[in-house]
Amino acid sequence: MTQQVTEETRGHVRLIGLARPAQRNAFDSAMLDELAAAYGRVEDDVTVRAGVLYAHGDHFTGGLDLAEVANHLTAGGLEYSSPGAIDPWGLVGRKRTKPLVVATQGWCMTLGIELLLAADVRVAAKDSRFSQMEVCRGIYPFGGATLRFPRETGWGNAMRWMLTGEEFDALEAQRIGLVQEVVEPGAQLERAVQIAERIADQAPLGVRTLLQSARPTWEHGQEAAVERLVPDLLDLFSSEDAAEGVRSFVERRRATFIGR
Repeated sequence: MTQQVTEETRGHVRLIGLARPAQRNAFDSAMLDELAAAYGRVEDDVTVRAGVLYAHGDHFTGGLDLAEVANHLTAGGLEYSSPGAIDPWGLVGRKRTKPLVVATQGWCMTLGIELLLAADVRVAAKDSRFSQMEVCRGIYPFGGATLRFPRETGWGNAMRWMLTGEEFDALEAQRIGLVQEVVEPGAQLERAVQIAERIADQAPLGVRTLLQSARPTWEHGQEAAVERLVPDLLDLFSSEDAAEGVRSFVERRRATFIGR
């Protein structure tokens, strides 16, 4: 099986790379599983103090490989096979306790934005383009955007982009707080590593305790919404509109929805 997620350690920093560039790093179920396993290894390696998530190729991710993943979702949801896996979207199972910096370039679509929202610091190349376009495919964001996008960027900013599914650029992402820094194309990984190395130079227990203190404050109240994410998605996948969304994805055309 082709490796779709790479790992490299630089001192106390672990670099995790999305490595399916020919498909714009779109996630199939195997790649989802590999990424969760890589997150788990960061958590369990006592020598690693911070992580960096980035992507090989021209694009961060085109989102889900919907044609492949839809079958798994309609069969009851995705599960990670590695016993030490950590959900990269932080919705189920054990939680990540180490800081994570993300670097993006090119397309960052759907669950790619949700990977950013689940991380701690985000750096974008100027050529980054973002779209939370699930509504254009007859479904809705189920990787945490409905919970975190409004909190991170404000209700109006989040709804502007989630409800329309339209594309926005790196400067807009920085304006609304989705990313913290915008750099020249090609410099995003180096900058993300610099930030992660700076974090890794700090007292590890202090960093961990800081995150443990901060996260419950903005996570409080999510539990009920989290419990509904997959059930609501499964209801959507049983609709005619969702079937049309998958067909339009495969046929590379705009979907035509009928409201049922």
